[in-house]
Amino acid sequence: MADQTELSSPPFDSVSQVRFSPTNPDQLLVSAWDTTVRFYDVATNEQKAKFDHRAAVLTCCFSDDTHAYSGGLDTGVRELDLASEKVTHLGQHSNSVSSMNYSRELNTLVTGSWDQTLRFWDPRASTAEQSTHTLPERVYHTDLVNNTLVVAMASRLFHIYDVRKMDMPAQQRESSLKYMTRSLACMADGQGYAIGSVEGRIGVEYFDPSPEAQEKKYAFKCHRQTVEEVDHVWPVNALAFHPVHNTFASAGSDGTVSIWDHKVKKRLRQYPKYAAPIPSIAFNCDGTRLAVGVSYTWDDGEEGAKSAERPTVFVKKTGDEVKPRQG
Repeated sequence: MADQTELSSPPFDSVSQVRFSPTNPDQLLVSAWDTTVRFYDVATNEQKAKFDHRAAVLTCCFSDDTHAYSGGLDTGVRELDLASEKVTHLGQHSNSVSSMNYSRELNTLVTGSWDQTLRFWDPRASTAEQSTHTLPERVYHTDLVNNTLVVAMASRLFHIYDVRKMDMPAQQRESSLKYMTRSLACMADGQGYAIGSVEGRIGVEYFDPSPEAQEKKYAFKCHRQTVEEVDHVWPVNALAFHPVHNTFASAGSDGTVSIWDHKVKKRLRQYPKYAAPIPSIAFNCDGTRLAVGVSYTWDDGEEGAKSAERPTVFVKKTGDEVKPRQG
């Protein structure tokens, strides 16, 4: 397809996360189960740096154009200098690091872990770990918009925090979906978030607790297919909001990516199917590109792994399909 590029030098094992720079539309990080974080320039399709870890990397993020962070099964939190390839060990959780976000307002890295904590880090301080916040369950996903942090946990629990006031959550919610939370993304306009479950459903939620705002929340079925009268249902592995238009993309183990307009509750586009499940997607900072990680996601266990292809990462140019429908 002319509108997408396949990145050279992809990881050797499943992609865990794709993440674009907050300021440079061509800079992409890819973390993977092959124990690496790779740093790409997508404009020239070059791998600029590769960082090796002791175990699978589950999550990564940028703070600026020259610094990134990573975490995963070895429980450590690392700062990656993208220019010099120097790695600084900031500290660690007591179990796998499952998610991370960088607050540019606070110059703080926020990490979540299966050890049931959130930790805040200041990479410039002599002791990087600034605070620890204990949670009722394992952290699966976090996302941050402005100063609002959403934490998706095991047992379908959600906490919503103001990152400037972490002594208690601003709101505690239960998932609007019946099954385990597999994905989370905050709206670009800061009004709410979307969640995806392992059972082919997406929920759209709003932060404002007023009854008027809560009436707008809804859930819908997706990433499903009927084959010979049998309903097949796949996990919604990843969600990403467009930074300009606030529409959102969803990706599933069915190998499809769809674009949705939650304001009018309609699908705008389904892209042609990829050859394997999609564990992670991300829009770049100006919304002109969508990164799509394509790799086996263990939905079929060991058996499926035997026939899995090498992972690939595609970078797709976006068009009118990401714009909300007029009228």
